[in-house]
Amino acid sequence: MTDARAPRTTSLVDFIWKNADDLWGDFKHVDFGKVILPFTLLRRLECVLEATRDQVLSTHESISGQGLDEDVVLRQISGYPFYNTSNYTLATLGGSRTRQNLEDYVARFSDNARVIFEQFDFAATVARMDKQNVLFKICQNFAGIDLHPDTVPEREMSNVYEHLIRRFGAEVNEAAEDFMTPRDVVHLAIELLLDPDDDLFVNNPGLIRTLYDPTCGTGGFLSDGMEHVQNLRDRYSVAPVIVPYGQELEPETHAVCLAGMLLKTLESDPGRDLSRNIKLGSTLSNDQLGDERFHYCISNPPFGKKWEKDQAAVVREHGEKKFEGRFGPKLPRVSDGSMLFLLHLISKLETPERGGGRAAIVLSGSPLFNGNAGQGESEIRRHLLENDLVEAIIALPTEIFFRTGIGTYVWVLSNKKPAARRGKVQLIDATKSFTPMRKSEGNKRRMISPDQTRQIVEAYSAFEPTKTSLVIDQEDFGYRRVRVLRPLRMKIVVSDEGMSKIVDDKAWGKLTAEQQAAWLAAIGGHAGEEHEYDWMEAFVRSSARKNPALGKASKPLIKAFVAAFGVRDPDAEPVVDDDGDDVVDDALTDYENVPLRTAIDDYMGAEVLPHAPDAFVDEGYCDGQDGEVGVVGYEINFNRYFYQYQPPRDLRLIDADLKAVEAEIAAVLLEVTE
Repeated sequence: MTDARAPRTTSLVDFIWKNADDLWGDFKHVDFGKVILPFTLLRRLECVLEATRDQVLSTHESISGQGLDEDVVLRQISGYPFYNTSNYTLATLGGSRTRQNLEDYVARFSDNARVIFEQFDFAATVARMDKQNVLFKICQNFAGIDLHPDTVPEREMSNVYEHLIRRFGAEVNEAAEDFMTPRDVVHLAIELLLDPDDDLFVNNPGLIRTLYDPTCGTGGFLSDGMEHVQNLRDRYSVAPVIVPYGQELEPETHAVCLAGMLLKTLESDPGRDLSRNIKLGSTLSNDQLGDERFHYCISNPPFGKKWEKDQAAVVREHGEKKFEGRFGPKLPRVSDGSMLFLLHLISKLETPERGGGRAAIVLSGSPLFNGNAGQGESEIRRHLLENDLVEAIIALPTEIFFRTGIGTYVWVLSNKKPAARRGKVQLIDATKSFTPMRKSEGNKRRMISPDQTRQIVEAYSAFEPTKTSLVIDQEDFGYRRVRVLRPLRMKIVVSDEGMSKIVDDKAWGKLTAEQQAAWLAAIGGHAGEEHEYDWMEAFVRSSARKNPALGKASKPLIKAFVAAFGVRDPDAEPVVDDDGDDVVDDALTDYENVPLRTAIDDYMGAEVLPHAPDAFVDEGYCDGQDGEVGVVGYEINFNRYFYQYQPPRDLRLIDADLKAVEAEIAAVLLEVTE
């Protein structure tokens, strides 16, 4: 296989993927990725260590058995926080003992690099390849690819990893789409998160800041965040430092992220092993950075994914810790855990007393409006808005993700809002900020160009009302959900329909056949009559007293007669109970969402009473937090703020177009018949 020097990402991916040609027949297509991705990582690490390989080996031999901390010494020599002490490379494994030599090669990586291959179960893959007699060939193929960072920069290599993962993601990881954030979306989110602090970096030489991603996947957000600071290097006297942290659920993508972090160094601490900051496991149920807080947090959690596997741990933390833990407000429905990650990010921000923190999270549209007042989703929005934690929400174009075409949004959060933003939320409509792609990638048919990214970030930074950027008082998103009641207005109509209803009632079924016959005879004597509501109860009680054959006039029986012969009549007088209070007609009970800035009485007078003059508010339906009438809820409806009415075309123009089309059809038919 010939050498590949700095090809475009897609060409390099195709070049690597051609190794699959040597697997056909011996491996199923679904298993190709289990071979190609770990070999790609292995070759990447090998290329990085090549320059210091001989010195590492000689030093290893000279200090072995002397009681020195070999790990510290060899990392310093390699120039990276990992090393390898094997005499083998992919090119020198040999054709007779390839498996044994490759196993020795991988085993002699430092433990922080060796774990990458353990998470791929690489030993089992190697054994199978050896059995199928394809191991040596694949090793030789990969030995011919130059994947050194000088040839394939980090950003391009990240694209390679994710292209490969997309090709076989469904086989390696059934939820592959969960961590696939397109690079243009990654870049936009990072710019929104870090751009406001560029002056902070410049004015504070050597400033150290932390960046955390609880759903870090292959590490795209973390790498882009570090690159953002590096791109401003010419403005620094002493370079600032972004220290990455993350956690990932899936072992394979965690391994890719580890490999990327092993190749990164901090100028202020070049020997630091950043891969140790990347944890494996479920963030929701097993937060392995529980005591840590960060200056910046960023995430693209899976859209609409159930959190039932984490439910027991999340519910326990919610019940035991309340707002001292991560999940203080009510919990969302188990069908979508994205809002749990929203709460998690807030809990991980550095405290305001220590300078505060900012976060950006990519979500679907559901967290904006799902859930009624008092339900989990609404209570989470309430918590964020009433604590002034939401800076901005940016609506992104559709069709920019690989596995879905739905609308998505970037939420920018902060617990250290500038004075001008306090009490406000900026909404930005960036749905038109896209460039069509010449070739689609799955559902991704559009991309956000660098210029469009800059325009969106500038609109966010300007914080000024425009056609596509609005500044809203956070209270405007809130409302009180009040229960509106109406009195029961009913009359009694003795009809055949009522007769058929009464015989199906449970209370009627408890009567004897003789009692049923006696009641039918008694009520039948009033067939066709109409009476006021109170007549029915009086009739039943009076009849039972006069005729013992009817049995006892129990409350269930009276209720059955009312249900069978009662007919709602809007002109009837309201029914009252024994205390003289109106009886509520449950069938007419309704709910109204009253804006927080509007008095309930004013709203009722303007919106309800003109249509239902007898309606009244249920004073007992109150909010669980402030105790006032009506349950507080919050929703963020983008369409309400950015919708622009498009008047229909003039009917005369439509008619003219139709006549023109008819004329064209007639002309074509005439040509056919001639």
